[in-house]
Amino acid sequence: MDRIQPLRAFARVAEMRSFTRAAESLGLPKASVSAQVQELETEIGARLLHRTTRQVQLTQDGLSFYERTKDLLADLEDLTTTFKAEASQIAGRVRVGMPSRMARFEVVPRLPEFIQAYPHIQIELGATDRRVDLVHEGYDCVIRGGKLPDSSLIARKVGEARIVNVASATYLAKHGTPKSIKDLEHHYLIEYVPAFGERALGFEFLEGDKYRSVKMKSYVTVDSAEAYASACEAGLGIIQSPARSLEEALRAGTLVQILPKLNLEPLPVYVLYPHRRNLSRRVRVFIEWVEGILSPNYR
Repeated sequence: MDRIQPLRAFARVAEMRSFTRAAESLGLPKASVSAQVQELETEIGARLLHRTTRQVQLTQDGLSFYERTKDLLADLEDLTTTFKAEASQIAGRVRVGMPSRMARFEVVPRLPEFIQAYPHIQIELGATDRRVDLVHEGYDCVIRGGKLPDSSLIARKVGEARIVNVASATYLAKHGTPKSIKDLEHHYLIEYVPAFGERALGFEFLEGDKYRSVKMKSYVTVDSAEAYASACEAGLGIIQSPARSLEEALRAGTLVQILPKLNLEPLPVYVLYPHRRNLSRRVRVFIEWVEGILSPNYR
């Protein structure tokens, strides 16, 4: 039995949620695709798809099997192009995670350049501020800022992000501009937490070699970088954020830097990837590309 073709058929059905459309895209009769998927289910001893007259859906086993199948097929494509010199022939899927505002302002606008150079690489971009589990969620690499916990992940430092204290021009016109820590008693802070239920840290600053925190009044707490910046632009309070993602608003004057002597230490920025296997060419070229566009911004 050809073990690869049934996997391709199953993956296409899972993606298109239709045996008919999957068969058309593969150039095969619908009966052949159906038979291949049934043979695959029989061989592995698990039901992979829920079939109804209206749609096809993955079972829980099917979802896990599909993620492994995508990786296997992508690795196979990578293997078959190992000795091809042309970059344009490198193929497969790369799943990458990064902070939402980094994706919006720095990576996505430059992504057409990567796609032009590597047209057969498919990018799955998770623009999320939560810390994803690379191994269990199937990410090939992620970009993270801050101190890294001890782990088996490989970390490549991209640079450092400068952190600034910022408020909107409208907020400052209404509440005045704070000049000292004592002034913060009369101001509002937009609180940021990675997940609701966690403790907000307040306004942080570095005093000597130690961090201090000042508890402030607050109208709102958010759990995403996009909402954090938007709340600041709406005049709801002060935020502490990487300067890079706020550059456009700072240049326009809608956001204003305040308390420049009370900034935090720069935030180290890393590209992380699992140590479980050697990097495939498709992942390696993406990491090299993303490092190339980010490094000049974090010196």
